[in-house]
Amino acid sequence: MAAYVIPTQSLATGVTTKPKVIIFDVNETLLDLEPVGRSVAKILGEREDLLPLWFTTMLHYSLVETLSDTYHDFGEIGTAALMMVAETHGIKLTYEQAKNAIVTPLGSLPPHADVAPGLATLSKGDYKIVSLTNSSFKGVEKQLKHAGLSDFFDKSYSVEAIRKYKPHPDTYRLVLKDLGVQPAEAMMVAAHAWDLMGAKNVGLQTVFVARPGKPLYPFMTNPDHVVKNLQELISIVGIPEKN
Repeated sequence: MAAYVIPTQSLATGVTTKPKVIIFDVNETLLDLEPVGRSVAKILGEREDLLPLWFTTMLHYSLVETLSDTYHDFGEIGTAALMMVAETHGIKLTYEQAKNAIVTPLGSLPPHADVAPGLATLSKGDYKIVSLTNSSFKGVEKQLKHAGLSDFFDKSYSVEAIRKYKPHPDTYRLVLKDLGVQPAEAMMVAAHAWDLMGAKNVGLQTVFVARPGKPLYPFMTNPDHVVKNLQELISIVGIPEKN
């Protein structure tokens, strides 16, 4: 069955407040996860059809851990989810094999083609640019450095600081509290509907980056804007020079 994608032009509600902070999700929003997908499919016997099951299982158990007040980092949960999928389909896999299939490519993901030039332009604006990710501090530092994006960010945040995964409200409030801004003064940019649902419920402005194959959830509150790439985001926020 084809994914249900809501037409982008019908969604824009308009941003009413110029953001002081632009918060970027990292994986899939900025970085291309295709190398991880290839690695996982290979270790599952070239079963590309199992990739959605692995990814949703990983997200499922990140939320289970949040709700049950336990915590393992995202790489560990991804590894455990991969072992579960393998076991269900009769594929023998050790923990180390599963871990290497995920962690190694995850640390060296390439940015999407629009990301580096888009962030370079956005970094000239008079707002802070930060990242907020489910990855660990060490993990996101390695990712952004490898992708050549580190210098574009004023600060990087990880859910590791509070041991709760997005879209828990406290993950977004972590950034707001640290930077001393009100929810309406912050803009969350992500390619995941669930991430924007969490941000919108806290009161943040939201922008959906419509990466291929990433639909919006029909029951969510519409994001303030839907863009195809960061160049379209630039046209929304404007680029006044920093003083």
